[in-house]
Amino acid sequence: MKKTFGSITAVGSYLPKNVLNNYDLEKMVDTNDEWILARTGIKERRILDKGIGTSFMAINAANQIINKNNINPLDVDMVIVATVTPDMHVSATAAHVATQIGAINAFGYDLQAACSGFLYGMSVASSYIESGRYKKIILIGADKMSSIVDYSDRNTCIIFGDGAAAVLFEPNEEGLGMQDEFLRSDGIGRQFLKIEAGGSVMPPSIETVQSKKHFLFQDGKSVFKYAVSNMSEASYQIMQRNNLSNEDINYLVPHQANKRIIDATANRMGIKNSKVLMNIEKYGNTTAATIPLILSDYENQFKKGDNIIFAAFGGGFTWGASFLKWAYNS
Repeated sequence: MKKTFGSITAVGSYLPKNVLNNYDLEKMVDTNDEWILARTGIKERRILDKGIGTSFMAINAANQIINKNNINPLDVDMVIVATVTPDMHVSATAAHVATQIGAINAFGYDLQAACSGFLYGMSVASSYIESGRYKKIILIGADKMSSIVDYSDRNTCIIFGDGAAAVLFEPNEEGLGMQDEFLRSDGIGRQFLKIEAGGSVMPPSIETVQSKKHFLFQDGKSVFKYAVSNMSEASYQIMQRNNLSNEDINYLVPHQANKRIIDATANRMGIKNSKVLMNIEKYGNTTAATIPLILSDYENQFKKGDNIIFAAFGGGFTWGASFLKWAYNS
């Protein structure tokens, strides 16, 4: 009996129309285009309108997959939404998304692992497929970071943007799909990248709102140090475990947090710049959406059988790398 692999068979995405570029930010905080570009590689980011939640982008990304590939929503078994900006607490965004796209036979839940959310979601979705119990799983990475960023804080507002992208996982018996993963976490990162208020430790109050404790806080230097070492090491471990040389790898798909982190990861792996896929200059850091947005932007470039390494690092800390063989020609 042939082994079943969980493979990506379709990609969809959604990006808000509103563009916030570096020159716009110059009017808001003490910064400039040259400073932002040199330290992050970001030129602009997309911003979703107020009053619209993360689910709006997730629904549009999922519907693009359904419409582009003539999929019957009733055949979808499961919907996973990786996000740190759900529409609301308690009520799962994934449940709302599944209903809105017509996947009424599916079950769904949200997955929260910060910027590693989509990478962790790939592990979950592929494992469900490999179990044989499910045939079609839509995995979505979606975040409205503008809803938790303080636009008077130049350390965070220059980095993040809004966006969503989705993939369809299906069974494959040709040996294509998820091959291996190296996933890790370390609670030491709890204090370096967080939203302090709004949870059970510090519930919302007038004081927490007034002191801006519901906005994202990032100790940039500490996060950068851990991200460079752990994301690059995880990627290297995947290569070693699977006997992959740099020539064997067709593409590196890294989380789009900071160009310097991406460059450090590629250097550790010995990967040529032409194999390192980036769109950070257009979208900034969209957290759980960065990796699938890369897949959407470069989908037409991928060939069946391509060896792709995914890598991410996020709050918690969470990080890891995955090895996937691409399953189709666009």
